[in-house]
Amino acid sequence: MGTNLNPYLHFTDTARAAMEFYRDVFGGTLNVMTFGDMGTQGPEAAKVMHAQLETPSGFVLMASDTPEGMSRPTGAGISVSLSGDQAEELRGYWKGLSESGTVTMALEKQMWGDEFGACTDRFGVDWLVNIAGSAA
Repeated sequence: MGTNLNPYLHFTDTARAAMEFYRDVFGGTLNVMTFGDMGTQGPEAAKVMHAQLETPSGFVLMASDTPEGMSRPTGAGISVSLSGDQAEELRGYWKGLSESGTVTMALEKQMWGDEFGACTDRFGVDWLVNIAGSAA
């Protein structure tokens, strides 16, 4: 299997909706396990203990809700970056992520020759998208 680096996103109680949104944006297979699946009862049972999205492009994105009584990790200074030369694929991701979110830098050609944009999606996750420019 080797070693992988996978973003793990933490939510208060919107992990399922966020991961379904990311599945709509990126495609792939989403597996969700709730606290109830592990025997927890009451209001916490419906919260997501662990979700994992595996996309056709090979991305693995993980997430969970934070149960009552635990502090939610915050990702100050963290963004998830998507980059490559598959322009149409990346523009599609950009469209999905930025729609109903906040664009902090429009996706457009930059002085270094690539297209680049930054946004915060509707779940508060910061995304960077970089489309490699053509080689000189």
